[in-house]
Amino acid sequence: MVKVLMFHSTPDRLAELRREFPTVTFVDLAKRSDAAADLADCDVIFGGCTNEEFLVARGLKWIQASSAGVEFMWQIPTIAKSSVVVTNARGAHAATIAEHTFGLLLALTRDIIGHHDYQKKHEWVRGEMANRLVGIKGATMGLVGFGNIGRAIARRAGGFEMNVLAVDAQKVPASEGVAEVWSLARLDDMCRQVDVLTIAAPITPETRGMIGAKQIGAMKRGSYLIAISRGGIVNEPALIDALKSGHLAGAGLDVQETEPLPANSPLWDAPNILITPHDSGVSNLTTNLMWSIFFDNLRRYVKGDPLTNTVDKSLGY
Repeated sequence: MVKVLMFHSTPDRLAELRREFPTVTFVDLAKRSDAAADLADCDVIFGGCTNEEFLVARGLKWIQASSAGVEFMWQIPTIAKSSVVVTNARGAHAATIAEHTFGLLLALTRDIIGHHDYQKKHEWVRGEMANRLVGIKGATMGLVGFGNIGRAIARRAGGFEMNVLAVDAQKVPASEGVAEVWSLARLDDMCRQVDVLTIAAPITPETRGMIGAKQIGAMKRGSYLIAISRGGIVNEPALIDALKSGHLAGAGLDVQETEPLPANSPLWDAPNILITPHDSGVSNLTTNLMWSIFFDNLRRYVKGDPLTNTVDKSLGY
């Protein structure tokens, strides 16, 4: 009998799981503190894992993350050498995150917030905002990370007739209008060429703090920075300095180094910044795709077939 601990579920999804997998025991947990009694003999955890839980779950064979990012693994020192398989939901979030990326970028380049402020005052200001409005056709976007999310962003950038460059920690094939995906060794070179720098890489020891004062300073004056994958990759004090000096025309952050973002964070009051609370991947589309990945993998697990969306535990993605 397979036993699955569910840290993220809904009554409808749980009922669907129980109908399709009558031989599987599903334990739905409202909070993590309720897990202790069921960890020791569980086979599968859905929704991530802490180090304490991992040490107790001695029979654990598979962790299915509900997100694309699996940074919880960095808090479990022994997971890389264990036999536990980790899978994620990569691909489920890509479309919605790519849409959110351009929502932030267009809100900045077309000054949608400024327009809305005038709307609330019932003021018609056509022509007065001309020096604040920018077109992105022909502009160059640089992508840090060219996985599913990076490719989805590149695809939409092509629709806006932008040029796209990309760097990645791994050797990945070019596609979606990107002629060549450079190694991270060429990150600074890419920064010098872009009008928009978009962060779509996972957070790992290698990427933490990777976009600092040097990289931001290398970007063109009047360019934009969008962080859409994980906080901690962009050096936030360096970003604030660049916004205050006018070196950057604007920034859109869906992710921050500290989440929830504290009320006293200087990011809130930085000029020309848009902040959203790490919800770029949230949509009914994403939710349905994420569950379809889990259902498919659970079918495979029950049959003894290889799982999809497996994570390289040594790399963290």
